Amino acid sequence: MSPRRSSPLRLWLSAAALAAVAACHSTAPRVSPPAGAAAPHGAPDARAAADPSYDWHVLVIAPFGSVLKEVPATLHEVLLFRDDAHGAAADDGECYAPDSPAPRFVGRAPEEYLLCFKQDRLARIHASVRLSDADAPEVFAAACASWLQHAAPAAAGVCEGRAGDIRFSAQLGEESALSIVLESVSDP
Repeated sequence: MSPRRSSPLRLWLSAAALAAVAACHSTAPRVSPPAGAAAPHGAPDARAAADPSYDWHVLVIAPFGSVLKEVPATLHEVLLFRDDAHGAAADDGECYAPDSPAPRFVGRAPEEYLLCFKQDRLARIHASVRLSDADAPEVFAAACASWLQHAAPAAAGVCEGRAGDIRFSAQLGEESALSIVLESVSDP
């Protein structure tokens, strides 16, 4: 008796039948809350885990060290004025804001979102969002816990850390404004 050879049609039909069986066996669909829906009060960690905008990485729209023309957004220059009496930060270089909406951060559109370049390379990102007075401490705690992988912040009202070559520093300021600064650890 000679061995039976499979025809291309028979192989195709077998593959189609296997795909149909696999398609019938699926897991239950995952239900996500609608965009902009508030998480249950008292569940800050659940809110941070369910909403990708709680991850500060969403603010990095181009790798640090990118030249201005490599940023995938249309930008306009922003002039910054500093009050030396309030402890001005180191020179930010030239800062730009996007003409299109900034990435959502902790579930909100940032009031300020700046990309700052030193020596024509992206070196710093500033973002801030206004929170309601009632939710501000809870939102800040949830975001910070997520960034620090559930470790306690170093000081009250400040959340600092590092992920790879990016250092972050966030604080809850006056009028419930959550602000964050992302900086490249390596020089551009």
